[in-house]
Amino acid sequence: DIEQTLNYELRKANLKALIVGRVKHIYSIYQKSLKYSELGKQMSDINDLYAIRVIVQNNRDCYHALGIVHNLWRPIPGQFDDYIANPKDNLYKSLHTTVMCKGATPLEVQVRTHEMHQLADYGVAAHWRYKEGSTGDVQFEQKMTWLRQLLDWQRDVTATDEFIESVKTDLFRDQVFAYTPKGAIVELPTGATTIDFAYRIHTELGHRCIGAKINGRLIALDYQLQNGDTVEILTTKAARGPNLDWLNPNLGYIRTAGARSAVRQWFRRQRRSTNIQMGREMLRKESNRLNMKIDDQLLISTFRYEALDDFYVNLGSGGITINQVVRRLTSGEDATEQSHSSLPLTSPGSGIIVLGVGDLLTRIGQCCSPLPGDDIVGFITRSRGVTVHKQDCSSVRNEDERERLVSVEWGVQRDLYPVRLEILASDRVGLLRDVTTLVSEEKVNLATVNTAENTDGTATITLTVHISGLDQLGRIFDKLDGVRGVLNATRILNDGARTSRS
Repeated sequence: DIEQTLNYELRKANLKALIVGRVKHIYSIYQKSLKYSELGKQMSDINDLYAIRVIVQNNRDCYHALGIVHNLWRPIPGQFDDYIANPKDNLYKSLHTTVMCKGATPLEVQVRTHEMHQLADYGVAAHWRYKEGSTGDVQFEQKMTWLRQLLDWQRDVTATDEFIESVKTDLFRDQVFAYTPKGAIVELPTGATTIDFAYRIHTELGHRCIGAKINGRLIALDYQLQNGDTVEILTTKAARGPNLDWLNPNLGYIRTAGARSAVRQWFRRQRRSTNIQMGREMLRKESNRLNMKIDDQLLISTFRYEALDDFYVNLGSGGITINQVVRRLTSGEDATEQSHSSLPLTSPGSGIIVLGVGDLLTRIGQCCSPLPGDDIVGFITRSRGVTVHKQDCSSVRNEDERERLVSVEWGVQRDLYPVRLEILASDRVGLLRDVTTLVSEEKVNLATVNTAENTDGTATITLTVHISGLDQLGRIFDKLDGVRGVLNATRILNDGARTSRS
């Protein structure tokens, strides 16, 4: 609201200005609090926790913009510095003022020209180059731009392994060279898509991208660029923003770290309440379709958030993906380590740990067909060892001999588990081929396939596949969503229960 109000007043005064907002970094606040403590000041004396920069065309516009700021909000006495008339020793120039805006919140406003901004951000050498108008070494500039982007990605990505994986994508892949319609060469990692191309040109171009033409022909957004392609990005005039699906790695829309970082930042700027709602809905749909029960406290402890809403904000804004959530919840990374004397015994080759019991054979219950990641419980049979069920399986709930139930866990061994899937889709030629091809691309064993035509023009396809766990099942569901005509895909339990996706 503050930026919009100021921007409106500057336009009314015919001032061309760029407004950039920032929140002071927590480490800077800590350092300043130490300094203020030495001076006998309090935290409440820090007036630059929130700040905006107003970048204008010339010196006269600086003072004009300053007057508009002071006319909008009451300036705090003793908080004005004119570094234009009195530059610092390092040639830094700017107008600094602190005003009291809505809610009695102090706001620091810095007003400067583009030349002053160049000097403040990049130093004296950049200032001389700005004055001389030199173009310099284009390749060197591109490398420096990439290095600055690298720092942005590091600040944007909270998980270390995710950051390293993003950098490896850009560093160690072969390159592909594509062209803009004007003939400029754009260098990208092999496998980069049209969306990666758009964001490499300009962030705003990526945000407004709705389609692309390759060599004059309309093409899908997940098309992987080839050497020599001429790419024309189609945009919308309205600022609609990117699609959250672009952050899903299984859908293949984005391959470069720069594009992924730009999309995440866009979603983080959206309203908190919207992100909370989106994150909650994403988790609900994923848990329903995978038939998982997720405890709120488990989310907070696993991802180390102080409040559940903070988790939903990060999920809804794209800070973490739903696949990462499922992977963390099913990997057992945060399981409490047990002492050597209480290590559970495992039946050979089962992939399942039976807690506190000797070497017993285990088998998967056919009534509920649990997968790695599901909450499970064991039932000691009279002649067939331990049968493993989902904890909410009807066979377990209705069991009279509760004393025969034992605690079990998923082991580290990667076995394959049969899962039945039901797909509802609009009937068309080639539907079955598209579905089976997609499933086989995931390198899973397709055991059975059944199809049935419905009276309403739809078709039902029932598959039995052998998969390694919920993570792989999630990837299959994501890919099925992209098949033309697919209306719904669900996991079927052997007792006839289905997991809802809506």
